[in-house]
Amino acid sequence: MNINDTADTAGTADTAGTADTAGTAVLDQLRRRPAGERRILFTGATIVTMDPGLGVIDRGDLLVEGDTITAVGPGLSPGDAVVVDATGTILTPGFVDTHRHAWQAQLRRIMPDVDDLGGYVMATLAGHATVYRPEDMYIGTRLAALTAIDSGITTMLDFSHNSRTPEHSDAAVEALRDTGIRGVHASMGPHFGDWDQQWPGDLARIKDRYFSSDDQPLTLRLATLATDQIAGPALAYGPELARVAADLGIGVSVDAVFGTSSSEAVLRWAKDGILGPDVTLIHSTGLTSEAWKAMGETGTTVALAPTSEAQIGLETAIPAVDEALSVGIRPGLSIDVEVALASDMFTQMRALHAIQRMRAVNAAYGADQQPSRITTQDVLDFATLQGARTNALAAVTGSLTPGKKADLLVIQAEDLNNMPLNDPIGTVVLGSDARNISAVLINGEPRKWNGHVLDVDLSALRTAVQASRDHVLTASAA
Repeated sequence: MNINDTADTAGTADTAGTADTAGTAVLDQLRRRPAGERRILFTGATIVTMDPGLGVIDRGDLLVEGDTITAVGPGLSPGDAVVVDATGTILTPGFVDTHRHAWQAQLRRIMPDVDDLGGYVMATLAGHATVYRPEDMYIGTRLAALTAIDSGITTMLDFSHNSRTPEHSDAAVEALRDTGIRGVHASMGPHFGDWDQQWPGDLARIKDRYFSSDDQPLTLRLATLATDQIAGPALAYGPELARVAADLGIGVSVDAVFGTSSSEAVLRWAKDGILGPDVTLIHSTGLTSEAWKAMGETGTTVALAPTSEAQIGLETAIPAVDEALSVGIRPGLSIDVEVALASDMFTQMRALHAIQRMRAVNAAYGADQQPSRITTQDVLDFATLQGARTNALAAVTGSLTPGKKADLLVIQAEDLNNMPLNDPIGTVVLGSDARNISAVLINGEPRKWNGHVLDVDLSALRTAVQASRDHVLTASAA
């Protein structure tokens, strides 16, 4: 990615040194301007808009003004914008993570070969979670959000189900805010151990303190469970929690939706009138056809976690993409638990793409029928636009549509692992990873530039993460 600066040099190339030096110079110029007055023009890129009306634009330009995308197309006039020569790159919307338990990040891959949900629940939720302090919530959530940004996730729903005190909740929200990610704080009380029993009543205080404005990168949801089997009735979704969410004007994210008991719960919710587009059901494996029919008819959204379903083995262990599509639901994708799983959206897209196509071909093997296979376009849609819709943010992010917020990625298409560029969507889904993301903008603000996450003291972060991890492991073993 080469950098030209029209703001100070009237369109002449910045020749101060290497591409990295030039990029740093442009970043400095951008940051000298007040955020609301910035204008950035990316030129010459392959633009994968994920907007059905705009499609893929070859050698196109994209203009960002303040926090908003204002124009996409060829030959845009730069005016006084800082010009980024994006030749040889792909511009895409940022990825949208619809469900991650971010507070666990300092315990990454501590149980990589966990065999079932029960093993995870007892080790993490009944064990480690019970000794978390507010500062541990902050450190884990901040680490997860920074890692998300590094790998191109610009929106992350933090299913924060360790809200032991108001201070624990505050720490989680403040960590999202401090990283600059477009964060969704989904708050839930803990499964096990001592806590203040302040949830869900504390949601009103959290909303007043942190979410009083609709024009900010952070939003609030109520997090809950499908049934009372794991943690008792207080955490299970039903009319009472639905009323709490409705009174606050926030959406609901329901975790652990799988199997016969969840299918029965879905039918109860449909009968009670508490399903709909503002409700997200997470996982949704092993559900009955009747439950899926109710979900489709009510417009309920679904968050899949492809590696979680398959690797941990949730019910059928098959991500329920075919079931969702059969009732008209296009799902979002999510990471789930870093204690056992990968942290990035590239892995989720590839896992889902491979599993669904394997399943389709296997079902048609030996029969006179064509497999119904999803495409790379589908999984990129799930990871961007459908993820935004699942998080109730489709009007804000998920596509490079003029009028939406500037949440975007600059992906190097001519790096060793991507060259030559033949199919841009295939390159993003099957070829790229975090090393190819040279820039990330969230709400128009550069959060990664020249391949480096900005405004992070890695040495200090590493020290804090290790100290928090050591506390949690020591205290939970006592």
